[in-house]
Amino acid sequence: MLKAVLGASTLALTLFSGASQAQTQPIKEIVLVHGAFVNGAGWKPVYDILTKDGYQVSIAEHPLTSFSADVTAVKRTIDALPGPVLLVGHSYGGAIITDAGNDPKVKGLVYIAAHALDKGETEKANGKRFPNSARPLRKSADGYLTIAPANYPADFAADLPTAQANFEADAQEWTNASVFAAVAGEPAWRHKPTWYAVAKMDKIINPNLERMYAKRAHAHTIEIAGASHSVYESHPQQVAALIEEAARQALNDKAMD
Repeated sequence: MLKAVLGASTLALTLFSGASQAQTQPIKEIVLVHGAFVNGAGWKPVYDILTKDGYQVSIAEHPLTSFSADVTAVKRTIDALPGPVLLVGHSYGGAIITDAGNDPKVKGLVYIAAHALDKGETEKANGKRFPNSARPLRKSADGYLTIAPANYPADFAADLPTAQANFEADAQEWTNASVFAAVAGEPAWRHKPTWYAVAKMDKIINPNLERMYAKRAHAHTIEIAGASHSVYESHPQQVAALIEEAARQALNDKAMD
């Protein structure tokens, strides 16, 4: 009888231990989402770190033609993965993951100097509440925007090497102005664990707006000193470390309403 009881206890402890270990396994599928005016190539420094550390990383390219088209493109990437998924967004990419993150496969969100809109908000309106320090954008006849190349290095990429910033200035992706006026729906950050990196020298998004987003979302937050809006390129180690922290903790964390 005693042997049977001990055997049952050992089995229960083993099952409990196995369940506990399963709960603490990190998310291995990470989706990186770029912002306006750029494409997914800027994620390469972070991608290299994450893949070296054993994560499966997808970079979701989206067309920057409309908010709905961009969300659909990111959802297409999520649909192709087995899950669970950690979504990471930079800049306007934050607005995209706020919507796409409602997918049940997505278990956590990471914002890198990004917009974390609440229901009914727009980037344009929030930018008026917390004005940035960048110079005005240039607009095409058909309603697309970019940063004037002469302004790009100082406004978007002040902490990148000059040659790299100049190349990116001339390789910008035209972005439909409508995306900045798109009204947000139910935010995924309200229901899922969230992490946030504030770029302390950001001229594109006011760092105080970034702090507001992070606080409101109850995000696990870091602030990166000296970082421009190109923080994901200029400080890839810190950005990757935050993403890996989120991947380790998301399945065991609980979002706060």
